[in-house]
Amino acid sequence: MITLYHCRDARSFRPLWALEELGLEYDLKLLPFPPRFLARKFLDENPLGTIPLLIDGDTRMTESAAMIEYLSMRHGEGHLSVGPQEPGYGAYLNGLHFGEATLTFPQTLVLRYSRLEPEERRNPQVAADYARWFLSRLKGLDLILKDHAFAAGDRFTGADISIAYALLLATSLGLSDDFPPAVAAYWTRMSDREGFNRALTAQSGAAPTL
Repeated sequence: MITLYHCRDARSFRPLWALEELGLEYDLKLLPFPPRFLARKFLDENPLGTIPLLIDGDTRMTESAAMIEYLSMRHGEGHLSVGPQEPGYGAYLNGLHFGEATLTFPQTLVLRYSRLEPEERRNPQVAADYARWFLSRLKGLDLILKDHAFAAGDRFTGADISIAYALLLATSLGLSDDFPPAVAAYWTRMSDREGFNRALTAQSGAAPTL
């Protein structure tokens, strides 16, 4: 049984969504955020205290974008992947990492300095600067989506999960009104997917683990 340690709408939503898209069985361990402070027992499982943690037999993973590819290739017959022999392979790999390294990273600073830090340590200027940084990085994605319905391979893949999670986070931070038109339409398509909504239902119905 695959086990996923998860916080609602955190990066762990990526592998949760992949699990639902692939129709895999899994055990969902729901934790409060941030678990390193609010679920100290979790440090016994992951000393980093970060989410997600995916356990599959002897395999233990902590990187959400890597989990998408792992689940696709190990358990999903590659259904969420683009193979090296396909024209969209480079775009797939780029999208898989673009969603995390380029789109999610600046938003973590928006989240930290607008909501997570104690009131006296919050910094509206830092939050605003990194919000603009995030929105500026959507320009390249907008160009791709003007001609394509998906990020790579002209079909839904793990690259879309990686990127669309960043758009989910942006929505929760109040940044979605500034999405370029093609990105806004893409986000609507992604959030309408059955797998996405099954993942929302799974995290809403899960009882806290620790």
